[in-house]
Amino acid sequence: MALGEPESPRKGWGRMNTYEAKIEEKKERYLELAEKNKAESDRRFETSRKMADAIPFGQPILVGHHSEGRDRNYRARITGQFEKAIECDEKAKYYEGKAASVGTAGISSDDPNGVVKLKEKLEKLEAMQELYKGINKAIKNGSDIELKRLGLNDAQIVEIKKTDFCGRVGIPSYKLTNNNAVMRSTKKRIEELENKSGDVTSSWKIGDVEVIDNVEENRLQVVFPAIPSEEIRGKLKVSGFRWCPTSGCWQRMRSNAARYALEYALVIKA
Repeated sequence: MALGEPESPRKGWGRMNTYEAKIEEKKERYLELAEKNKAESDRRFETSRKMADAIPFGQPILVGHHSEGRDRNYRARITGQFEKAIECDEKAKYYEGKAASVGTAGISSDDPNGVVKLKEKLEKLEAMQELYKGINKAIKNGSDIELKRLGLNDAQIVEIKKTDFCGRVGIPSYKLTNNNAVMRSTKKRIEELENKSGDVTSSWKIGDVEVIDNVEENRLQVVFPAIPSEEIRGKLKVSGFRWCPTSGCWQRMRSNAARYALEYALVIKA
């Protein structure tokens, strides 16, 4: 871990909660899809290779011969198998990338332990800010002893006292500024999640459409009595709502913005 880089808030946690288990399941699904497409790609590559081996090396299509049509169709099937193999290989890489990105977006508001993890993150950020200030003060005083008291070893002390491209030594001011900005945003997220913790699930009607403010799922859900029109579906998608087959509704993460977006989506021009 580099100097000044806080550890992941997940590190040190024991048994996974429901949200974390859901994330792991999602990652496993992507990996399964990647493996399935990779296997299909290999199968089609092998099929195209075997089909091509059946054609004598260098054998051209005999134009005008009774076999011309059959030969062209056969070669077209080889090309089709090869193209499908490439397509499946690209899908496999896509799902591998999706699996790798799952859970890397930071602490989600869906996580029931989100507030606790954010507070742990804030503690690390605050400790880091004090460390930054202590290092700069020790360098200004020319005290290697103080740097060692702060936990730096000899190699780190040599490195931290080197001048950068601007001739600065120690922790540059932009790092303190950036760390301070992350601290402020983390405090704001903690406050928002704590305010939401007292919410309860509620529902209301907009015409014949049922709207559910689902606190447990952290989603604003919209249930239509029948399949909505193409115009409504288009507006829902533009507004960030997505169809959820398991819940049988259109939904997006809870927020005031989600409510405003829903009002827009349900307006039909005369």
